[in-house]
Formats: sequence, structure tokens, C-alpha cells
Amino acid sequence: MHPRRPEGFDGLGYRSGGREESGPGPRPFGSASELGHWVTSPPDIPGSRNLHWGEKTPPYGAGTPLGGAGLNEEPNLGPGGPGADQLNRFAGFGIGLASLFTENVLAHPCIVLRRQCQVNYHARNYHLTPFTIVNIMYSINKTQGPRALWKGMGSTFIVQGITLGTEGIISEFTPLPRELSHKWNLKQIGGHLLLKGLTHVVAMPFYSASLIETVQSEIIRDNPGILDCVKEGIGRVVGMGVPHSKRLLPLMVLTFPTVLHGVLHYVISSIIQKLVLYVLKRGNSHNLPPEGSTSIQSMLDAYFPELIASFAASLCADVMLYPLETVLHRLHIQGTRTIIDNTDLGYEVLPINTQYEGMRDCINTIKREEGMLGFYKGFGAVVVQYTLHVAVLQLTKIIYSTLLQNVS
Repeated sequence: MHPRRPEGFDGLGYRSGGREESGPGPRPFGSASELGHWVTSPPDIPGSRNLHWGEKTPPYGAGTPLGGAGLNEEPNLGPGGPGADQLNRFAGFGIGLASLFTENVLAHPCIVLRRQCQVNYHARNYHLTPFTIVNIMYSINKTQGPRALWKGMGSTFIVQGITLGTEGIISEFTPLPRELSHKWNLKQIGGHLLLKGLTHVVAMPFYSASLIETVQSEIIRDNPGILDCVKEGIGRVVGMGVPHSKRLLPLMVLTFPTVLHGVLHYVISSIIQKLVLYVLKRGNSHNLPPEGSTSIQSMLDAYFPELIASFAASLCADVMLYPLETVLHRLHIQGTRTIIDNTDLGYEVLPINTQYEGMRDCINTIKREEGMLGFYKGFGAVVVQYTLHVAVLQLTKIIYSTLLQNVS
């Protein structure tokens, strides 16, 4: 029995719709277009390709002339050879992973301190600069150990998974679009934002449980299970689980500020990301290297604009919505019998005994008792978080540039 595919075929990247079988053994490629069908493409992750809504990764070599490669000729991969080409193809994959690692893992201590400062209405030190944040991080780490700065990280991943899963399920069974095409209209935008709002409503009780895990002091905190966030979220919905005080706000009261913050964050970050990406690509288009030349900087510019745009979008959205986030976290934490670390000293604990009646009352109370800067408690943690993110991106860029130079 003759084999139905050429020898050595790994099954990846084969994109042709039909094929001719000419007998056993490997079949020679008659043209460069046929060769392109058999070359694999890297996966679509942030930083690997500069994609827009509705686009998919093109086959390897799309847009790159391979003409002139005959039966016995190798396509021109550049002076670096196959090694440099392989590194170039998967460089975006590694850069994207480094960015995701920094955003979700390495910056988690900053998120913990930021949330603790936001809900601490007792605090006299507002920690508006990164210097005081680093000092309090050191104090908490010294008295409670490293675990105090990494608590609740598992629950944050669970909330992200619930959010992505909910969005996919709702978009699958409803006409609400999960992504917007280039030819969008107001109806599509409204449906898309409605999908985002419904997703935040479903994830809201689990977000509240995750928030408690990240701000609860390690001194009085039991070792939570990996799925405690899910259990507490379900218990919050059905009214069972850990007993709460009478000051606990119902989920209906939390729905509007939660959806407002989530949708505004998405809108602002999307607009900033598209704007920055447009500016960067427009600037790169005027500085294209001569045809046939291989510039390492041009290769780097092919991967980093999307990461830079995503970084700028998250930074702008976090800064602009920081006061609203402070209000949101205080409303979520009220009545949950949560005890947090003393962010003034770093070695004591404090209870949360607020009595806000809703979003408007919370805003007025903070303005009256803590001043306008009270909405920005813990803002220094944001500075530390994004400074760390920039440092990791620059380090990744230097490593990639060094590896590319060595290979070439």
C-alpha cells in the first residue's frame, strides 16, 4: 500500500485544499507557491504577529517573493541562513510569553499592595510614589515571608479563565460578536460591548472572592485551596458559604460599578492600543531598510509595536480608571470580614468596617474624609508595576538582538 503523504511530513502548516498523488516516495516541489504550503507558521500570540481584528496568520513567506527557487534551488532566507530564520520566526513567541509572564506573575506583588492600599481607609500614608511602596513591600516580606506578596495569584488566573470561557460561550450561543471586523457599525459595537458587560456580570462574584484572597492578611489567613475562589463565588451567589456581616452589599448593587469599570477599561485600552499601533507602524513605514538588506532593528520592529501598544493601552486605562477601581474594590470588600495588613507599618493587621450604601455614597465619603488623593491610594504600585514591565521588555529585546547577531 502506497503512503498517502510524502515522507517526513509532520502534518503542520499544510494548507492546500487538494493534492495530486503521483506515487510513493517524496514528491518534488514544482514551484515556490507549492513550497509555501509545506512550511509551518508560528502560533498567534501577543507579540508574534502584527495582526488586526479579523486577520489570521498568513502562511510563511506570504508577502516575501520566493520567485526563482526552482526544483533544485533553495529559497532565499537571508544571510542568516535557516538558523536565523528559525529564531526570527519564534522570537515573537518568546517575547509575547515574557510580556505575559511579567504582567500576570512578576507584577503580582504590586497588584497585592495596590489593592491593599485602595481598601485601607485607615491609612495615613497614601503611597503615591514607588519609593514608599518598595519600602512597605520589604517590611511585609520581612515580617510575613514571600508568600504574603504572592497570595491570591491562583485565583486571579481562575477569574481570567472564567472571563474568557464565559465570553466564548455567550458569543457562541448569541449573535453578540466576540470580535469586530474592519467594516464595523454601531450595532456591532453595541453588541460587542454588551457581550463584555455580560461577561463581567457572570465573573463578578468570582472576582470578589479573588479580591478577598489578594488583600487578606497572611497572618490570619488559612491556606486556601486552588478552587476556593470558585466555591466562594458560587456561595456568594446562592447566599451560602462563609458568613458575612449585614454590611455586605448585594450583587445587584455591585453590578453597575463592576460593568462600568470593565467596559470602560476595555474601550480605553482598545482605542489607545489601535492609536499607538497606527503611529508606530506609520513611523516604521517611513524608515524601511533598502530592499535586500537585513537589518536587525527592522526585524525587532516587526515584533515590538504590538507589545508596546498593548503596554501603553493597559497603562493609560489603569491610570485613568484608578479612582473608579478604588471605589469598586471598597464596595466589593465591604462586609466580608476581611482583615488586611497595615500598609503604614507593615507588621500589624486592620479590619475593614466600612458602611457605604452604594457607589455614590462611597465616592462622597472618600472625598470628604480622605480628600481627592484618597482615590489614588497605592498609586506608587502602578508605577513600580509598569516600570518592571518596561524593564523586562527591554531585557527581552536585548537578548533577542544578541542571539540574532550571534546566529547571523
